[in-house]
Amino acid sequence: MENKAVELLSQMVRIPTINPPGERYKDFVDFAERYFKGLGMDVEVVEVPKPVVARACPECVDHPRYILLARIGEPKVHFNGHYDVVPPGPESAWTVAKPFEPRYVNGRLYGRGAVDMKGGLTAIALAAEMAIREGLKNFEVSFVPDEEIGGESGAGYLAESGKIKAPWAIIAEGSGVDNIWIGHRGLVWFLVEVYGKQVHGSTPWLGLNAFEGAVKIANKILESYIPRLSAKRSRYEFEDPRGAVPTLTMGGEVRGSVKANVVPGYFAFTLDRRLIPEESVEEVKKEVEEFIKSAAAGLDYRVEVKVINQSEAAVVPPDHPLTRALEGAVAKALGRTPRKTVCIGGLDARFFIRRGIPTVTYGPGPEFTAHAPDEYVEIGQVVDVAKAYVELLRGLK
Repeated sequence: MENKAVELLSQMVRIPTINPPGERYKDFVDFAERYFKGLGMDVEVVEVPKPVVARACPECVDHPRYILLARIGEPKVHFNGHYDVVPPGPESAWTVAKPFEPRYVNGRLYGRGAVDMKGGLTAIALAAEMAIREGLKNFEVSFVPDEEIGGESGAGYLAESGKIKAPWAIIAEGSGVDNIWIGHRGLVWFLVEVYGKQVHGSTPWLGLNAFEGAVKIANKILESYIPRLSAKRSRYEFEDPRGAVPTLTMGGEVRGSVKANVVPGYFAFTLDRRLIPEESVEEVKKEVEEFIKSAAAGLDYRVEVKVINQSEAAVVPPDHPLTRALEGAVAKALGRTPRKTVCIGGLDARFFIRRGIPTVTYGPGPEFTAHAPDEYVEIGQVVDVAKAYVELLRGLK
């Protein structure tokens, strides 16, 4: 089965579905459509409406988005994964293989998208083939675009479409074979804008330095707001225990003046606030906005706070029937019980959970090679995940 996994994954990696803007999407979906039709599954290809794409990624609107749906029988579980990949970066940074010329070395297949997440798609495809060969006809599959730009025009559109028939979903993102992600953290990104008065650098007393105002606000965040977050801790287990506490990162993006001899009249910086499952987006928006308003009180600057991105946290209880069923299938297929943790990053699971479809994430790793040069996936994990999926389907007959 490993040879089949290498062959199938290599074919997927060779199609450079780079996002943004969304290259070769049709080629990839055509490939997947042929594969699943060849297994005897009912296949539907849905084009995402342009207005949906435009809201998610204005510069992507001329690159069509497609969702592949394949179904056989009365589905008990829905397997999902995204086929878009991030840009590969400088080819010179890749030392084992070229980004879209995959290479199999010592049990690892190298190439852009190998683990994030065409390795997971390969596990789904292999599981479908094995299950149908056994006569199991109780599942459906979706391959979606645009997870790498937020998912609204991929899994988000699919979840809202009502086309998912199964009561449960599993996403094949790279959790690793010994770990089930039962949920993920959320986020709210803010842009803090500070307005002063721009003047010549030789006469700073005539102006109002917006950068200095931003520094004063940032210092209050460091001294008074960030320490508050340590008092909050999630009750769920995280793959890294440090992820159980909310975090805030300042200055991932800054905007300001244009020249050394100008007193800046405008300066802005971002805040990346990560949410644990016990927090809501609205609660955090109110919390941060009120703190910035308080921090700016008494200063001579006009300060505005804008929300530029948001994504809710989501979780399925560790004792949910879906979680228990997958945990049991993994234990039976691999001979060991997986952990059940919350992912520190974000996942498409939130779209399905929002629509009332319990969703967990289980797919081949290692996760840490995603988005990096020399990205790779362990082929043994691809095969093991496929076996666990089939074991799950046997138990759902």
